[in-house]
Amino acid sequence: MPSLTPPFSLRIPETLLNKIRFVANKNKRSANKEIEYLIEQYIEEYERKHGAIKVEE
Repeated sequence: MPSLTPPFSLRIPETLLNKIRFVANKNKRSANKEIEYLIEQYIEEYERKHGAIKVEE
Protein backbone atom coordinates (compact mmCIF):
# COMPACT_ATOMS: atom_id res chain seq x y z
CA MET A 1 0.00 0.00 0.00
CA PRO A 2 1.48 3.38 -0.98
CA SER A 3 2.24 5.89 1.75
CA LEU A 4 0.08 9.00 2.09
CA THR A 5 3.06 10.86 3.55
CA PRO A 6 4.69 13.18 1.03
CA PRO A 7 8.35 12.37 0.32
CA PHE A 8 10.93 14.78 1.73
CA SER A 9 14.62 14.72 0.95
CA LEU A 10 17.04 15.64 3.75
CA ARG A 11 20.74 16.26 3.32
CA ILE A 12 22.79 15.69 6.48
CA PRO A 13 26.42 14.81 7.08
CA GLU A 14 27.19 11.11 6.81
CA THR A 15 28.58 10.97 10.36
CA LEU A 16 25.33 12.37 11.75
CA LEU A 17 23.28 9.94 9.68
CA ASN A 18 25.35 7.04 10.98
CA LYS A 19 24.73 8.20 14.55
CA ILE A 20 21.00 8.45 13.86
CA ARG A 21 21.07 4.92 12.44
CA PHE A 22 22.84 3.71 15.59
CA VAL A 23 20.24 5.30 17.89
CA ALA A 24 17.40 4.09 15.66
CA ASN A 25 18.71 0.55 15.83
CA LYS A 26 18.81 0.73 19.64
CA ASN A 27 15.19 2.00 19.58
CA LYS A 28 14.16 -0.70 17.08
CA ARG A 29 13.17 1.91 14.47
CA SER A 30 14.30 2.82 10.99
CA ALA A 31 16.46 5.91 10.62
CA ASN A 32 13.51 7.62 8.93
CA LYS A 33 11.19 6.86 11.85
CA GLU A 34 13.87 7.97 14.32
CA ILE A 35 14.17 11.32 12.55
CA GLU A 36 10.37 11.64 12.47
CA TYR A 37 10.23 10.89 16.21
CA LEU A 38 12.93 13.48 16.98
CA ILE A 39 11.12 16.14 14.96
CA GLU A 40 7.84 15.35 16.73
CA GLN A 41 9.56 15.68 20.12
CA TYR A 42 11.09 19.00 19.09
CA ILE A 43 7.74 20.38 17.87
CA GLU A 44 5.96 19.26 21.07
CA GLU A 45 8.59 21.01 23.19
CA TYR A 46 8.39 24.14 21.05
CA GLU A 47 4.58 24.22 21.37
CA ARG A 48 4.79 23.76 25.16
CA LYS A 49 6.97 26.86 25.33
CA HIS A 50 5.33 28.99 22.64
CA GLY A 51 1.80 27.70 22.14
CA ALA A 52 0.20 25.61 19.44
CA ILE A 53 1.36 26.07 15.87
CA LYS A 54 -1.56 26.67 13.53
CA VAL A 55 -1.16 25.10 10.11
CA GLU A 56 -3.52 24.51 7.22
CA GLU A 57 -3.89 20.86 6.29
